[in-house]
Amino acid sequence: MAPELTQTTTEKSDVTITKPSPPVHGGRAYVTFLAGNGDYVKGVVGLAKGLRKVKSAYPLVVAILPDVPEEHRRILVEQGCIVREIEPVYPPENQTQFAMAYYVINYSKLRIWKVLLNTSFNFLFFFISGLIVVQDFLNMYFKKIYKPIPLVYNLVLAMLWRHPENVELDKVKVVHYCAAGSKPWRYTGKEANMEREDIKMLVNKWWDIYKDDSLDYKKSEAESDLVNLKPFINALTEAGRVKYVTAPSAA
Repeated sequence: MAPELTQTTTEKSDVTITKPSPPVHGGRAYVTFLAGNGDYVKGVVGLAKGLRKVKSAYPLVVAILPDVPEEHRRILVEQGCIVREIEPVYPPENQTQFAMAYYVINYSKLRIWKVLLNTSFNFLFFFISGLIVVQDFLNMYFKKIYKPIPLVYNLVLAMLWRHPENVELDKVKVVHYCAAGSKPWRYTGKEANMEREDIKMLVNKWWDIYKDDSLDYKKSEAESDLVNLKPFINALTEAGRVKYVTAPSAA
C-alpha cells in the first residue's frame, strides 16, 4: 500500500540537516523522496545503509512531505541522512477525480528541483515510490541534458521475466523493487512472479543490508568529517532555512 494523500495545514518546519558519511566530495548527493507515516521509511533506511556498504562518497538527501512523523525523521537523521522538508504540490482538482492518491502524491516530487537544484550541486535521484505520473514531463523537460543510466544501475524487477536476455544479474549494482509484492519489508512471495528464486535472492540481499548493524551511521564519523560538509550546508542554506544537527549513534 502506498502512502495516503493527506492535506496539511501545519506550518513548515525548519530543515534538519545531519552529517552523512563518508564526507562530501565533488558537490554531489543522492536524493530520494518520502511521504506519509507508513513503512516506506524502511526503504529509505535500506538505501542509506546500502550506499554506506559500497562506501559512497556522497550523502543521501531525503525530501519529505510535512506528514512524515517526527519519529521517522529521527530515524533518518540517525542513519546520517540530510532531511529536507518540501511543500506538497497538488494538481487541479479536475485532474485528480479519477486518480489514485498514490499518483497525486508524486506531483510533489517536482518540488525537489525548486528546493535542491537552486544550489550548485549535482544530484542523482532515487525515488522510493513510483514516478510514473511525472516521468513523461521530466523526460521532455530534461531531454537535452539528462543522462540515462544503464540497466546494471537500475534493474526494474519485471525485466527478469519480460526481458531476461538483457539482464546480467551477477553484475547488477542497483535494484528497483517496484514489482507488485517485491518490497522486501512486505514480501510474502504470494504475488505473481514473487516465487522466483532470483526474486527471493534479491529480497534476502536487501534484508542482509538492512539488518547489518555495522552499516548503521556512527556519531564519531560525523564529528571527524564535519568540516567536509560545510560547503554542502552553505549551499542548502541559500535555498532556505536550515538547521544543522549532528546525528547520534544509531547503534
